[in-house]
Amino acid sequence: MVAEMLGTGFLAAAVVGSGIMATGLAGGNEALTLLANSLATAAALFALIGWLGPISGAHLNPVVTVILALRGDTTGGDAAAYIPAQVIGALIGVVIAHAMFDMPLLGASTTVRSGRAQWLGEFVSTFGLVGIVWVGSQTRSASLAGVVAAYIGGAFWFTPTDFANPALTLARALTDTFAGIQPADVPGFIGAEFAGAAAAAAVFQWLSPDGGHVLATPSRARWPTSASNDSSP
Repeated sequence: MVAEMLGTGFLAAAVVGSGIMATGLAGGNEALTLLANSLATAAALFALIGWLGPISGAHLNPVVTVILALRGDTTGGDAAAYIPAQVIGALIGVVIAHAMFDMPLLGASTTVRSGRAQWLGEFVSTFGLVGIVWVGSQTRSASLAGVVAAYIGGAFWFTPTDFANPALTLARALTDTFAGIQPADVPGFIGAEFAGAAAAAAVFQWLSPDGGHVLATPSRARWPTSASNDSSP
């Protein structure tokens, strides 16, 4: 639980902090700001999965936890502890990012992110993320951390938003910066994220030759890394 809180906090700090830094350095160039934000987020995600994967699985995302729990890879008790920890960690990460850049610790976002196009973008980005996790956790591929990081970094550019994480979505409502989302738009994003996750689970369970179960089921589902690929928890 602590590892999930810590990891999601670092991820939120990376998303928000890199957005603040990039905004200050890019001179109003939004493409350059997005490039910096996407690269920093992908790099942080890769590092966090490699760092915390052997401890908690480094879900860092409620949709990942829910899907793995429904598949039986994560216990109900772990899932019930992970999700609040992820939300709290994300909120703490936003506060720390603001503090590092000498900003008010919290502030409601005024960035409008609403409408069918953005909801579809959240559906698509979350569908892809959950599909990668579904297949990668079955095969226990050592490359999963890199695949996830590359996908999320790329999705910054082929979807309108690429939040794909309800915990970060909630936390990003409390930052009036490049990474923010106004609170009124949060429910639509979270609904689209869970819909994308559910659709991916249905599709990849159907595609999986073993019916969707991991090849070697651990008591706590972990993202395979070079440190954990050859041993069960």
